[in-house]
Amino acid sequence: MNFLSAIDRYIFRLVLMPMLAIFLLAASLLVLDKMLRLFDFVATEGGPVGVVFKMLANMLPEYASLAIPLGLMVGILLAFRKLATSSELDVMRAVGLSYTRMLRVPYLITLVLVGLNFANVGYLQPLARYAYEELNYELKSGALGASIKVGEFTSLKDRIALRIDESRDNGRRLMGIFARVANSKGQVLSISAREGRFLALRGSPDTIILRLEQGQIIQDEPGQKSRVLTFTRHDLPIELPQVEKFRQRGGAAREYLLPELMKLGWNDQMPEQGRVSSQANFSYRLVEVVMMLLLPLLAVALAIPPKRSTSALGLFVSIVMIVAYHKVNQYANDVASLGRINPVLGLWGPFAVFSLLILWMYWRVAYVPGGQAIGWLEKAVDVVAKRFKSLLRRNRRGPILPTPVDQT
Repeated sequence: MNFLSAIDRYIFRLVLMPMLAIFLLAASLLVLDKMLRLFDFVATEGGPVGVVFKMLANMLPEYASLAIPLGLMVGILLAFRKLATSSELDVMRAVGLSYTRMLRVPYLITLVLVGLNFANVGYLQPLARYAYEELNYELKSGALGASIKVGEFTSLKDRIALRIDESRDNGRRLMGIFARVANSKGQVLSISAREGRFLALRGSPDTIILRLEQGQIIQDEPGQKSRVLTFTRHDLPIELPQVEKFRQRGGAAREYLLPELMKLGWNDQMPEQGRVSSQANFSYRLVEVVMMLLLPLLAVALAIPPKRSTSALGLFVSIVMIVAYHKVNQYANDVASLGRINPVLGLWGPFAVFSLLILWMYWRVAYVPGGQAIGWLEKAVDVVAKRFKSLLRRNRRGPILPTPVDQT
């Protein structure tokens, strides 16, 4: 006897495609929202456009921690909803297949995704978060060549002020350049040029050359008349500011790997604030992963609409529940990290409540004849929808005119 029957393979196909589609859709929406803010931030800092995509790539593991559970649950929900609305579910139930038996394939998929998400939140996400913070630091400090902003004066080494009107070719070609250079003797050079470009020196990595073309230099010295020099090409050496090296990984609890959090959270030699923060983040990551084991039960509980109904209310409720639970965990993690609440109570408490709610909803659908997990909500929405339709029909008919009897 095959471990996976034809029905199992059929359910697998029904689950797979919606799950992948929802995963990609959720990740894309999160990335697009972040992309707009990153483009604005990088443009403000004057950085290269390519750094935006590097920062987005480092944010993908964090977005995946929400997109994976969401895709899993919605994929299973849509699969069982299709079975229910096409009456295939009634046939399967009639031949003796229970909901628990039909969840064999969804739970195999769930176990694979639980392992994937565990590796993501435990190992990949901390490393990606640190890389994101490093890029953010380098962008602000100018280590990525982003210290010179278009249309603003930029001070270098306290003696050079530089301004450019336009940047082309990803910053390699500068247009409309004005520079003011002063030395310790009081001599001031005011340089303007039509365009220029930066050139690196092999023997001196701390100095770059700004090669200027088609411009003039005004030299001012104390007690002497100003002198003007016109040039076709002029090389201006600029000493690069020293950029401090970025800190080591571990500046925040979310940058630690899961084994590192375990060691820090239960180490008596650590400060109390560090231990509490590590314990909170450790519980937060675990509870997000363990919660996925309950998603197939929640999906089935919300996928079955009432008889003779095609309501999709369960799909809306499921998304709201998952996103709300994720936000509750984030808030509990922040509060617990500050020491205002016990991490076990703040994170595992909502998990226990959420688990009991899901088990009750599944029991209502799977073991109570004609039971509905959100039947009361379906009735309330149906009543509201009927009254709304009635009001629309009344408005279309217009006001009721008086009859001839009323006129006499």
